[in-house]
Amino acid sequence: MNKIKKNRPERNRRDDFFMKKTIIFIFAILLFYVVVGHVSAEKLIPDDAIRLRVLANSNSEYDQAVKGKVRDLVQKEMYNLLKDTKGSKEAREKIILELPSIETKVKQLLVTEKYPLTYQVHFGQNYFPEKQYKGVTYHAGMYESLLITLGSGEGDNWWCVLFPPLCLIEAEESTEVEYKSFVAEMIDKFM
Repeated sequence: MNKIKKNRPERNRRDDFFMKKTIIFIFAILLFYVVVGHVSAEKLIPDDAIRLRVLANSNSEYDQAVKGKVRDLVQKEMYNLLKDTKGSKEAREKIILELPSIETKVKQLLVTEKYPLTYQVHFGQNYFPEKQYKGVTYHAGMYESLLITLGSGEGDNWWCVLFPPLCLIEAEESTEVEYKSFVAEMIDKFM
C-alpha cells in the first residue's frame, strides 16, 4: 500500500507539470498570434505602395454607378499596364507615362455615360481617410496614389492598392483577396 500512496503524489506532480506546460504552450501560441496578427495587419500595405482611389460625386445611385464603371475601367487599364512590373519605381514611371491615356479613357467613359459634372485625375500624394476592412485598420494619411474625383467628390469612395497589385488581382480574377493566418486557422480548428 505504501508504494501506491507514494506513486499517487508523484503522478499528480507529473500531471500538474504537464498541465502547466500545456497552458504555457497555449499562451505562447496565443501571444504569437496576437503579435504576428497585429504586425501583419499593420504591414499589409507596404510603405512604397501605390494606391488607386475613385471618389464619387455623391451617394446617389447614379453617382455610385458611375463611380463603379470608372473603377472597373481604371482597374482593367492598370492591370494591363502594371501586370509585369517589377517594382514601385517602374510602376510609378508607367503610370506617369500613361496618365494622359488614362484621363482620355475616363473622359470617354463619362461622355458615354452622359455624366454632366467635372472630373479630375491626379497622380501624386493624396489624402486617404481611415478605413476598417476585414478587421484591419488602414490609417488615414497622405499616400502616393492615382486619384479620380468625380464632380464634388463628396460621395463614398472606393480604393485599393495598385502596386503591389492587390486590387489588380481582383480585376483579373474577379475574386476578393483574402489574407489568412496559419496560426489563426490552427487555433480556430482546435477551439
